[in-house]
Amino acid sequence: MNFRILPACLASALLLAAPVRAQQSPAAAAPASSEAARDALAKRDGEGDQSALLKQTLTAVDKQYSLIRGGQFQFSYDLNYSYIGQEKIITDLSQGNITLFDIENTSSHTITNTFSGDYGLLDNLTGNVTLPILSKYSETRGNSGVSNSLGDLGLNARWQPMGAQRDRPNLTLTGGVRLPTGRSPFKVIAGSGQATGSGVTAFSAGLNVNRIVDPVALFGSLNLSASLPAKHLWQVNNTRVLTRVQPGPSVGFGLGFAYALSYGISTTMSFQEAISAGSKLTFSDGLTAKTTMQTSGMLNLGLGYRVSPKTTVNLSVGIGLTQDSPNLSVDLNLPLAF
Repeated sequence: MNFRILPACLASALLLAAPVRAQQSPAAAAPASSEAARDALAKRDGEGDQSALLKQTLTAVDKQYSLIRGGQFQFSYDLNYSYIGQEKIITDLSQGNITLFDIENTSSHTITNTFSGDYGLLDNLTGNVTLPILSKYSETRGNSGVSNSLGDLGLNARWQPMGAQRDRPNLTLTGGVRLPTGRSPFKVIAGSGQATGSGVTAFSAGLNVNRIVDPVALFGSLNLSASLPAKHLWQVNNTRVLTRVQPGPSVGFGLGFAYALSYGISTTMSFQEAISAGSKLTFSDGLTAKTTMQTSGMLNLGLGYRVSPKTTVNLSVGIGLTQDSPNLSVDLNLPLAF
């Protein structure tokens, strides 16, 4: 599940955090010995302090938390696995009484490969493009299917209206559009595969906030999204034909922190929730219906390992907290800075 839903420019703010402190040699030591001690304790090229490590970690785990300098490129690869398992109770109330009662088990496994590119349009404005490639397997009683296809293409921007300062929260405004390049769930024929996209164009806007309390970075976010309707459909749904879908708006928020344990190891913990209003369905016979509101919440635990001065590998595990969330999500992120 990716409702990825968020905070401010860490690129400048984290660099304002306090540097790593080194023990001083005794005052009685000879000048040559003091200078040798300073050289030994000095930070070598390629080493980073806690602030730099926090910057790398949050950039990789949640790219919306950071900006890059104007004219620079940054690329990353993200591998995600999610599992959804449900038990559905099937009933028939068409005659006013329960005439059918059954329990159906369903399961869905999704592997998403996401390639992401950032470009610094200005020092305080970053553009982003994401291209997901999905492999999805779903199984229900008497029916199963596999789909390998592109997901929905994302075009996003992050803007920092004010320069980052050490003693105050830093703000970033975000906006984006999601294009329905994946396989639409409103055009899938039963038994012919699984949907890999949302089927609609969606717009989002948000506000991200972060504050450095060395060696901890606190962050939070709030965003809103709305979708255009899916029109000119002709999907058979039992005895009816679906012709139009208008998804409801959604609101999301998140909060968490990152902590640098050492030069090479850091941890993150975050919570994210999204609340989506019901969708309006229109059928060919003129009848309409509306789905119920959905709430998705995830608790994410992450670990970052710095394998080189420019590369930090981040592994995170997400635990679904609501019925509408994936049961399990595992994410591996590899940022590549140029």
